Order: sequence, then C-alpha cells, then structure tokens
Amino acid sequence: QHWMPPANCSLALLSLCHDWLLPLHVHLFWFCYSALDCVHLTLIVPSSVFLSLQEDTDHNYYTSKTYGPNDPMSKELWVNIDQMDKEKVKIHGILSNTHRQAARVNLSFDFPFYGHFLREITVATGGFIYTGDVVHRMLTATQYIAPLMANFDPSLSRNSTVIYFDNGTALVVQWDHVHLQDSYSLGSFTFQATLHNDGRIIFAYKEVPIQITKISSVNHPVKVGLSDAFVVVHRIQQIPNVRRKTIYEYHRVELLKNKITNSTAVEMMPLPTCLQFTSCSSCIAAEINFNCSWCHRLNRCSSGFDRHRQDWVDNSCPDEVCVCVCVCVYDTKIALHLKDNGAAAAESTAERDTHPLHTGLILGMLLLMLVMMAVVLVTVYIYHHPSSAAGIFFIERRPSRWPAMKFRRGSGYPAYAEVEPVGQEKEGFIESEQC
Repeated sequence: QHWMPPANCSLALLSLCHDWLLPLHVHLFWFCYSALDCVHLTLIVPSSVFLSLQEDTDHNYYTSKTYGPNDPMSKELWVNIDQMDKEKVKIHGILSNTHRQAARVNLSFDFPFYGHFLREITVATGGFIYTGDVVHRMLTATQYIAPLMANFDPSLSRNSTVIYFDNGTALVVQWDHVHLQDSYSLGSFTFQATLHNDGRIIFAYKEVPIQITKISSVNHPVKVGLSDAFVVVHRIQQIPNVRRKTIYEYHRVELLKNKITNSTAVEMMPLPTCLQFTSCSSCIAAEINFNCSWCHRLNRCSSGFDRHRQDWVDNSCPDEVCVCVCVCVYDTKIALHLKDNGAAAAESTAERDTHPLHTGLILGMLLLMLVMMAVVLVTVYIYHHPSSAAGIFFIERRPSRWPAMKFRRGSGYPAYAEVEPVGQEKEGFIESEQC
C-alpha cells in the first residue's frame, strides 16, 4: 500500500529542534521527510524482527544496511584494535580524561564525505566525529558522523578511553567503556566508527547496556547518523570589516535508534554526487539523484547544495548555467531571427500604427496587475516553502529577515571546547598537563 505522510509532517520536523538545544529561531535546510524517509522513521516492526533485519535504505547521499547480532557481518565489521599495530594505535590522553571536549585528528588519506574530501576531522568525547571546517561551540548541531552521540563522560572511569587508529586506508575511532554522565549506573558503552578511503562509513557496537531510545536528551542531544551543512558569510553593514557566519544544514541521515543493540553494525555506502564529475559534458549527462549543473567560472559540477554553496551563488553559477543552455539549444533559432529581422521590424511597425493609444494603456495596467499578483504569490510560496531555490536565494541575501541557525555565545546551552594537546605522544598515550 502507498503510504502518505501525515498532514502535520512539518510539525514533526519542528519537533526535532529540541535536539539542537538552540532557541526556536532555527531553520533546517535539509530535504527531509520524503516518502521513503518518513516510512523509515515510522516503520513499526517487532523488536525480534529488528535483531535479524538487514535493510537497505536509500538516504539520497548514502545507502545504509543494518546488521543484527546474529549476522556474521556484524562481527566482520567490528575492528579489533587490540590486534592492530601498537605503534599506530593512539589513546588520546585528554579526551580520555575530560568531558565535552574535542580534538583534531589528521587523516593519512582523503576521506570523501558527502562528496567533499577531508584530511582532518575532530573527535569529540560525546560519541561523534565533527567534520566541519569552522569549529564552534555547538558541534552537536550539524556536520557530524555520530555512531552514538550522547552525554558521555570518559573522566568518570579510569577504564574509559577514546582510541583512534589510522592504517593509511581507514580511520577507526573507538569510544571504549564510556559512561553517561547523568546515568553512570546504567553501565558502560563500547562502540566505534570506521571511515574508509572509498567513503564507506561503518558504525559497530560491542556494548550497549540499554536501549538508545531511553537515553535522556535533556542535557545532550542523542543522535545516530550523519549530517552535513554549508557555511554562508554575511557582511554586517552597520559594522565595517565584520562578517557573520551562518551554518545551513542541507542534509541529514537519521538511523533508527531501536535497532542498535549489542553486537550490531551499520554500513553506509556513499552514492554518486555532482561533485565527482570533472567536465561539463559528464556533468550535464549525469543520471543520478541530483540535478547537476556545470559552472564554467568555477570549473565545477554541483547541484547547488554542498559546502561550496556560497562560491556557487557569488559567482552567479545558476545564471551562467541558464545562459549556456539557452545559447546551445536556441542558436539556430537566433540566427533565423536575425536573418528575418527586417521583415519582422516592418510588420511590427505597421501593427503599432493600427492600434489605438488607449489599448496600450489598458495592456500596461493589466501587466502591472499581473506583476503585483506574481509578487504576492511568490512571497506566499517562499513563506511556506523556505527550502526551495527561491527561498534560499532570499534567505542568503536577507539574513536579518529570515530565520537562520545561528550559534550565539553565552547561550547557556551545552557546548564543546576544542583542546590542544600539550606534551608529546609516547607509546600510544598523550602526556599532557592537567588543566
């Protein structure tokens, strides 16, 4: 049977705002709640079926498969760091002894994330990896890889550690025996995220003492999935030489939390994006989930929604694409029009002489009324469809008039601080001074 989203689907979207721990002055730029995503979020299956369910779910940018504890793939996807090269295994001394801290980690390979190649990521104590270039206090909001984002505090136990391992083709980050700060008695969690150089992302879970749906999100967001965003820089006219950065989330992958138990795993395979095409012909001919366009000024293929969004708009790439298409398609018609220009001009002059003056005034008034009606309709459409191309166009140019996701200092909400390792690494440990 065909499933239709509920009439209050937009309200369900707003209900996710509590995970951001931000004021309700928020606007999400991600193409959420398509028919497939709604079904994925609301599918009701007995828990006994979930344990052995292997589901292939399309998220536009990634395809995910979930393996239950009885599936052999769950064991294969778990990386036993104890058997790895000890010289390459790093136990981060600061992250293993602090709460709500994050540290940068350099990659030895190019990791494609939403089509963008990364050589540096930021590992956080809260069970997630931040992938953005702009480090701010609200790392939990967007641009993350979260096997299990929650209020973990490694400083509560001497057995809690944050470990990472890079073998040249993959990076493994493991949160080992970590406890929830506000629920220490529930037990310890052990899980890991593996980033492969081909773009695959693996979430593997060894110890999950309780259902993830029962973890409190009052003091910290609880998320399982991926997210990416683009940053737009706005100039403040009242203050010269001061610019404000606004982050817009354009896509999010949310995995079902009740499918995560002991000895489970999730494998996410990247799908083709416009960014992988390097020529105009291959870009225009691409048959993927996105409407790819080529920009000659940037020599880049894009759908208009990626981390290079501001460059795409500032260089008038959407306008350039339209001009190029029109010239290529209608070149012959333009030539014929120029050839017969003399005859057309003579005919138009004769027609103007035969029309009375008041006819032109009536047509002018009708045209003005049509323009006014069009402006009203466009305004109403943008108001109710802010994630459309027209809505984003005006949002980026009128940031003070539209809701945007702004990270304000001193908001009083939980925030992450970036740490700088002090000292040298020795035998997989970082010797650092106590703050």
